[in-house]
Amino acid sequence: MRIAFLGTPDFAVAALAALVEAGHDVACVYSQPPAPRGRGQALKPSPVHAYAEERGIPVRTPASMRAPEEVAAFEALELDAGVVVAFGQILPAEVLNAPRLGCFNLHASLLPRWRGAAPIQRAIIAGDRVTGVEVMQMTEGLDEGPVLASETVRIDALETAGTLHDRLAAVGADLLARTLGAVERGEAIAKPQAEEGATYAKKIRPKEARIRWDRPAAEVDRKIRGLSPFPGAWFELPTPKGPVRVKALLSRLEDGEGAPGQVLDDALLVACAQGAVRLLRVQREGKGPQDAEAFLRGAPTRAGVVLS
Repeated sequence: MRIAFLGTPDFAVAALAALVEAGHDVACVYSQPPAPRGRGQALKPSPVHAYAEERGIPVRTPASMRAPEEVAAFEALELDAGVVVAFGQILPAEVLNAPRLGCFNLHASLLPRWRGAAPIQRAIIAGDRVTGVEVMQMTEGLDEGPVLASETVRIDALETAGTLHDRLAAVGADLLARTLGAVERGEAIAKPQAEEGATYAKKIRPKEARIRWDRPAAEVDRKIRGLSPFPGAWFELPTPKGPVRVKALLSRLEDGEGAPGQVLDDALLVACAQGAVRLLRVQREGKGPQDAEAFLRGAPTRAGVVLS
């Protein structure tokens, strides 16, 4: 089919690659405008933008798909379908209805649970045991369209947002390619989402990232893993030169009891309001990620220290 692909982050690259491999004619790729990245804050294209340019696919980076000139340009493509994967903009009805078969979205949750911007992180933070990916026909409502296909994925005990992201991206890319094939053959069946059980995956805000040791250990552990690797749940480590910010990137639940934030042994077992968490991977401010053992060689943190 002749399609346009609308996507921005790494998660969407695998999906675009699968559609190219399947032989679809990608008439144009849409992505968010280049943004400042890295230490020099130079403008760099998004991962999807970079992938498309490398393969000679035309790219557009509109600030808003609602602009009349962008709607006209999209309509002029004369598409069979539009495909949206983590694009980052709400599409107007004129864009959704322009392709012959409409627009389809790959979403990283089992709808109607976790509609919205951060379904992978919110699933882990909430303690979900399973999640998945689904392909839906897009409507004007936020992730409310009928579902054409889905795959379920288990969330493991040491799962982070990063590891789950990578697994869902691979499963989703395969599902999307198979589903568009069914759409092309006229075999896809769209089923309305359930009316009950809808939850919304709000965008992660910086203020959420600070660890509160006065919360139950299970909640602290889920936050650490759900915000890893980005933005990273953090605490402050007391040092002779003042507190240093440290991100906790991986943890597990263990038995332990003490004042919230108290280090219970010499291997980063930290007491919470109920139970304790073992920090397995951390990142000191200005440094790279380290396993706890390597971190402790450079910053010994003895039992009795209290983390703020």
